[in-house]
Amino acid sequence: MDKIQMKTPLVEMDGDEMTRVLWQKIKEKLLLPYVDLKTEYYDLGLKHRDETDDQVTVDSAMAAQRLGVAVKCATITPNGQRVKEYGLKQMWKSPNGTIRAILDGTVFRAPVMVKGISPCVINWKKPIILARHAYGDIYRSVEFRVPGKGLAELCYTDTDGRETRLPIHDFQGPGVILGMHNTDESIHSFAHSCFQYALYAKQDLWFSTKDTISKTYDHHFKDIFSDLYETTYRKPFEEAGITYFYTLVDDAVARVIRSEGGFIWALKNYDGDVMSDMLATAFSSLAMMTSVLVSPHGQFEYEAAHGTVTRHYYRYLKGEETSTNPVATIFAWTGALNKRGELDGIPELCDFAVALETATLATIESGRMTKDLVPLFDGEAQALSSDAFLDAITDTLQARLS
Repeated sequence: MDKIQMKTPLVEMDGDEMTRVLWQKIKEKLLLPYVDLKTEYYDLGLKHRDETDDQVTVDSAMAAQRLGVAVKCATITPNGQRVKEYGLKQMWKSPNGTIRAILDGTVFRAPVMVKGISPCVINWKKPIILARHAYGDIYRSVEFRVPGKGLAELCYTDTDGRETRLPIHDFQGPGVILGMHNTDESIHSFAHSCFQYALYAKQDLWFSTKDTISKTYDHHFKDIFSDLYETTYRKPFEEAGITYFYTLVDDAVARVIRSEGGFIWALKNYDGDVMSDMLATAFSSLAMMTSVLVSPHGQFEYEAAHGTVTRHYYRYLKGEETSTNPVATIFAWTGALNKRGELDGIPELCDFAVALETATLATIESGRMTKDLVPLFDGEAQALSSDAFLDAITDTLQARLS
């Protein structure tokens, strides 16, 4: 078959460790034989980020703004141990945090559901889509290690030089301080994205914070959502037969566990980070969770919701065979290709993306999968290495395309 032609490049953001290895293999086996792949490539591997003083991360985000669709491999956010391991100049911030701060918007994460793999929560019958705010909070925070006794204050100086000071704590010894922020513009974008996505998906929208404790910060999120719903979205929601529901985040956790799924759960940045991992694990595996950042300006950045699979990478470096699950990374590519085809009017590209997703699921449903899924599968299952699993998907895909 002739390769499918693309018009506009994708922004390709390469990553680290085992996911970087799988990234190349997915391209070689599942994409390049069928698509004349056009990408604008950025190496977001930790060493190259260090060499460029993290400018490459900023450049990749600006490219996503320009080209509209990006696909990102998992990357390392270095801690002290990583600084020593890689000999870094400094402890660079999360590349995801940097990209999301530039693009803004909301991260929508959904589990990949497969016949034969049931959620750990037995009453979950439908996917739960998690909408995570993509800006601010601890991901753009300022931290300080308090050396000893002294008064810590929160100080705001307006453009006329007037100061507002609030005491944080009167330290009697060493401690730590964390300062974080958000903006009305970003919170409004988050709320609009959630309401619009709910209307698109025709699913109820839940939103939860801890406004009883955070009476200014979290309560402000609650107020913006409530005001937008009443002034803009109540009528469209009622016409669509869906509802908007607010509750405290701890109450929401209990309600989510008791639910049957089939709704969108909107959360602030850190809450969404934690709960998306919980949902992914409870539905099946961290490697079975899709993730897309939707910018209010119309940009889309697709990625896997998991990390770089460090443990498998160390085994790979020793020449040992690994059984690393590539499904979320495959779905990052298919999501980006499908969106690119949709925006550029290339139905063949959209059809291919759907065919690859279908082939991936069909391969698992036939009993061929990576090791992490075998204990979860209801039936006979064969644990394959990463390469063997990609080869099995290739066979399924070729059969379907022919």
